[in-house]
Amino acid sequence: MYKTMRKYLLTISILMISVVSFGQDKGNFFQRIKNIFVVHDTVYIFSGAAIPDTIFSPVAFDDNGFDEEEEGSIEELSGGIPTPFDTLDTEDKFRKVILFDNFTWAYFDIDKPEIPDSLDTEYWNTDIIHIVGINIKDIPDEIDLMLVDSTHGFCIPHPGQVTSTFKWRKRRPHKGVDINLNTGDAVYAAFDGIVRVAMPTRMSGGYGNVIVIRHVNGLETYYGHLSKYIVKSGDIVKAGELIGYGGSTGRSTGPHLHFETRYMGQAFDPERIFDFKNGTLRNEVFSLKKHYFNVNSRYGMTDQQSAAASKKAPANSGGSGKAVYYKVKSGDTLSQIAKRHGTTVSKICQLNGIKQTKTLQIGQRLRVR
Repeated sequence: MYKTMRKYLLTISILMISVVSFGQDKGNFFQRIKNIFVVHDTVYIFSGAAIPDTIFSPVAFDDNGFDEEEEGSIEELSGGIPTPFDTLDTEDKFRKVILFDNFTWAYFDIDKPEIPDSLDTEYWNTDIIHIVGINIKDIPDEIDLMLVDSTHGFCIPHPGQVTSTFKWRKRRPHKGVDINLNTGDAVYAAFDGIVRVAMPTRMSGGYGNVIVIRHVNGLETYYGHLSKYIVKSGDIVKAGELIGYGGSTGRSTGPHLHFETRYMGQAFDPERIFDFKNGTLRNEVFSLKKHYFNVNSRYGMTDQQSAAASKKAPANSGGSGKAVYYKVKSGDTLSQIAKRHGTTVSKICQLNGIKQTKTLQIGQRLRVR
């Protein structure tokens, strides 16, 4: 009861002065504390951690309520080394508030990923799932992508079994892997990056609720069929951060995560990067070769086999050349449909023998490829 009341009073006090406190730069004294680790949203400090002799204490309670800002020794404030007993969120997800048992609190900054300024400028579009406007001929034959280093980690998006691989499936290219899960299971960001797309089913077509994250090396990862996503376009995310929940939205026959890896808009087999069975990366540096951009080229092939397989059909062209159709939904426009499928309004009109002023009917089948 006492602990609950204490937390309640601290929380109210923090809310009262948070606006003032955020505007003051007192320095992050936790930069000098050792033995700190973070598990999800909770900050823990080992007993015996090296805490400095003086701290900035925005709030210090006494028998008469609480005093305003104080600065003094820990012994003066608490009679001993304070023990953190809870954390609170702030508007910035990379900054937490730590509550101490001596009725003081302090900010703690969780490491924020270092994101290049140019990451969200080139070919950046938040309402188109796939990057368009890039000619595959302009992509180098081989690119080395640094996947992890001392500042950037990784995480398997969901620790489930791969139930469908990167391959042809029912005469359609399946440009990712399907990972088994239950509706509501957690889905995590594979690497540090920025959310480019967070799109609902009504806009994404077969992907259902989908997230696309662009990572610091230019790689993009896709997370499809989600029951819900909890990030938005422009959000910075860390590897292992919860971004949504598994589901069966879009073109799906049951709950699973559809996971893709793409570079410059071109898909390649995610199993070339991840060992999903063991939850590991295959290599810290990934050598991406142009002939991987083909649904006939899969993990386990030699380079010679992959190069030969990629010549069976144009890379990412849909393979057999069969026409691709789309069923019009409520609110669709020709412009939206064209963007969604990486084509143009004039091309769709040409394929269907219609004018650009044509009024679309719900349920109407349009050829888009």
